[in-house]
Amino acid sequence: MRAADFKVNLQGLGHKAHRFDYAFGDEFFALYGTSLLEGGKFEAVVTLDKRETLIEADFSIRGNARLVCDRSLEPFDFPMDIHRKILFKYGEEEKELSEEIMLITREQAFLDLGQYLYELITVNLPMKRLHPRFAEETNDNEDIRLVYSSPADDTDNKEEEPIDPRWEKLKKLK
Repeated sequence: MRAADFKVNLQGLGHKAHRFDYAFGDEFFALYGTSLLEGGKFEAVVTLDKRETLIEADFSIRGNARLVCDRSLEPFDFPMDIHRKILFKYGEEEKELSEEIMLITREQAFLDLGQYLYELITVNLPMKRLHPRFAEETNDNEDIRLVYSSPADDTDNKEEEPIDPRWEKLKKLK
């Protein structure tokens, strides 16, 4: 697998919809980067609808990303199903206007779909990577609720509550 396999010749495309099917795995991630995931196995369908003023790209990606559990350091497969549209508008210079809109020049010969496939996969990875066997467990830290109050609230609304005798003895140690 080569990076050139994911480059589409824009100037050779007619003004209609074009479908590109890809199946890729660890070799793909070796080309584009393995810092965020160990690898994986994916299938992607990219439809490029070329028009006079823009190209609408519809990405449909399915597969499994191989991740490492943050808790146990065991590898596991994380299923993914991604659907995203990106518009490539023609302009004076190449730049990203938003996550969904990119400016490209009319002179741009190729579009590297592999880079966009890689970015869409990595953006959809979970921040907290837990092996599926930990999914049922509850984390005490997730149940903590922070309540903010000002010092004035503490003195105005404070009712006399009985103090646990153990705490009372600790206060005397001050």
